[in-house]
Amino acid sequence: MQKHAGATTPVQPRKYSGNLSEPVFEELSETLFASLRRSDQRRRGLDYLRGLLRTPGRKSIRNMAALLGGSGTGQSLHHFICNSTWEWSPVRAALAGYLARVAPPLAWVVRPMVIPKTGQHSVGVGRYFSPVDGQVLNAQQAVGLWAVSDRTGVPLNWHLRLPEQWHDVSDCGVPSPRPAPPRPLGDCAVEMCREALADWGLPPRPVVVDIGEANPLPTLRRLTAEGLSSMVRVPGDLPLTVVDEALTGHRGNILPAAQIMRAARELRRPVTWRERGPRPVRRTALVAAVRVRSHPDCGRDTVLVGIGGIGAEWLTELWATSLPASWAATAVPWMSGFVRAVDRDFETISEHVGIRDYVGRSFSGWHRHVTLASAAHAVVALSSTPADLVGHAS
Repeated sequence: MQKHAGATTPVQPRKYSGNLSEPVFEELSETLFASLRRSDQRRRGLDYLRGLLRTPGRKSIRNMAALLGGSGTGQSLHHFICNSTWEWSPVRAALAGYLARVAPPLAWVVRPMVIPKTGQHSVGVGRYFSPVDGQVLNAQQAVGLWAVSDRTGVPLNWHLRLPEQWHDVSDCGVPSPRPAPPRPLGDCAVEMCREALADWGLPPRPVVVDIGEANPLPTLRRLTAEGLSSMVRVPGDLPLTVVDEALTGHRGNILPAAQIMRAARELRRPVTWRERGPRPVRRTALVAAVRVRSHPDCGRDTVLVGIGGIGAEWLTELWATSLPASWAATAVPWMSGFVRAVDRDFETISEHVGIRDYVGRSFSGWHRHVTLASAAHAVVALSSTPADLVGHAS
């Protein structure tokens, strides 16, 4: 989501051209709200989900209440999101379990989501540097875990980073849970993967992490320790120690990742794979894989993979992976396409169902909103054929 994650203005909302499948909505809703004990909470959950799916434009509580109608609807929806007691984690687990059955995941993808804000009143707003825009933004910063199948990508779990000044905030008449101090996004990625596997019982799948870390190798090591095959996007200036004998004259040298790959130019080989999209296409790239170790921690070997276009300037992507070197050169380019698939699904579906539209000071409210927006995303994705998801501006 790098293109839109750091944008100074929201991406134009998209909409699908097909119709929602009522059976998908009903089946998912029944699964989704099973953990809500009270019937009034289940009703409000259905109302909120329908509002996210059917309200044109911004998915504010006021706009959704106007569409749904009924006396006191806005107040009821506000209470359901901000003041209620229902837990969002069981709802996310139910969504994840449903998707594992109907659209078995090929991989988990971790991507950031930045939500630009004009004021300081929304929960978690702080000053963040956007490498995409090259400037500091006033924004919320979150990171999401997505399930990517051969059919679609759907967000399952979210972590909202809170600057220090937000840690004692109460809102909507009740205290929000006191979150832990801010942590690196990589730690949040590992925690979300651990929760998905250990607490939700999801099957282990390769993890693709692209969150703009200056040094993503600790994240790679921690995911590997969890027993997960994984790959992380690597910045070109990350210092690494060359250990691959194939890179003649460079073994033992500490060099930036991009310089290592430029030296590996002669090791490039063409790799072709089928990439998922509205119209799946075959892609071909030149790929080189070199064994390296992180500096200064010279422990376990890591495979550095460079990807570049045929006939284009060498080196458009850099990844480090725990996959065996014999697999990395073919698997990494294929799985890097999952990031593009997530970004595309975010723009064509998530934006349309209001994933970034929550406004309020409630930490719990933010999490409940994005949980139901993720469910709305799943309804749209599973109701539509790939051709339906070719979005256009609303």
